[in-house]
Amino acid sequence: MHKSKILEFVTSEIAPDVKPEEIASDYDLFDGGVLDSLAMVRLVAWLGETYDIPINEIDIVPADLHTVQGISAFVERHTAS
Repeated sequence: MHKSKILEFVTSEIAPDVKPEEIASDYDLFDGGVLDSLAMVRLVAWLGETYDIPINEIDIVPADLHTVQGISAFVERHTAS
């Protein structure tokens, strides 16, 4: 559901030299060099703003944010009514 929007953000704002079709939803963004710790901070801030997630009030497990699939599941967990 959120995968395409997340992938668009990652490839346009964090890794503009990577095309969205080059990243599978289960591709490890850290191991592949797409994300680093600074990019993670940007991603988490964007997720909070975009999906109205109270980032300062929840526990964030970095391993949950290593793949587009994991990031999408994170969004689902923290935006479910």
